[in-house]
Amino acid sequence: MSAPAPHVPVLLDEVLAGLQIAAGEVHVDATFGAGGYTRAMLASGARVIAFDRDPDAAAEGQSMVAAAEGALTLVPAAFSAMAEELAGRGTDAVDGVVMDIGVSSMQLDRAERGFSFQADGPLDMRMAQEGQSAADFVNEADESEIADVLYRYGEEPKSRRIARAIVAARPLTRTTELAAVVRRALGHKPHDKKDPATRTFQAIRIHLNRELDELAEGLRAAEAVLRPGGRLAVVTFHSLEDRVVKRFLRERSGGTPGGSRHLPVAQAAADPTFETPARAVRAGEQEVARNPRARSATLRVARRTAAAAWRV
Repeated sequence: MSAPAPHVPVLLDEVLAGLQIAAGEVHVDATFGAGGYTRAMLASGARVIAFDRDPDAAAEGQSMVAAAEGALTLVPAAFSAMAEELAGRGTDAVDGVVMDIGVSSMQLDRAERGFSFQADGPLDMRMAQEGQSAADFVNEADESEIADVLYRYGEEPKSRRIARAIVAARPLTRTTELAAVVRRALGHKPHDKKDPATRTFQAIRIHLNRELDELAEGLRAAEAVLRPGGRLAVVTFHSLEDRVVKRFLRERSGGTPGGSRHLPVAQAAADPTFETPARAVRAGEQEVARNPRARSATLRVARRTAAAAWRV
């Protein structure tokens, strides 16, 4: 069996350009994963505090911690807890935060983690390797809850049909079993461009790991820890994630809608905590050719103002 391809951080040059790292600054890598962004940030002269709730990533990153000789701290926690975790380590403010949202290549490539249907594995999908698994969800949730999750987090238009098929096929314990149920329910043809199981797996994963809630909480945490002039860089991979980031930055930069004759002018809750965000950046053809995962990536960058973090 060939070894899995090494993890390639998406939009790396653009992220580094957005962070504008100066030697000696303190930066947060909110989603350590295989350490791609962290390695580049260290090479740029930053001291890095990295987060990952996946025990595998935290354990495998220890060799990088040792090699960094004090320049890297790796925290085994969700990035939504960064404010408390940083304060507990004597760090009140940082110069930059980068987030690479969603499942990591390392998680997808390991069949035993159950994130992908490309290889058979247990229905797991838990980033922190604790709590309810995907098998627990599909075997215990009622049909309406499964349908709601598929529709909300997978934007699956045939969610009810799939939910009925899942309930009828229970118990399900393997990734390939669930994928086969979805394909049968939707009449999958081998030549179809996109596997119809993709949206179902995405939806269940997001639900189990509270990914959109974590993202919203993480953005507020970044707002709290960035010093004036600090930079926030967020890479997302689908519209649900990007919508959360776009809405947050629009609101926090004072870009609330101007109102109309039907709706009153929306009032900002407080002074803007971010400058107007830079235009969204997407991967070019050369990067997509090198790294197909980059095809759906969107990077948004914004600079922190001196205003106090919002209390909402």
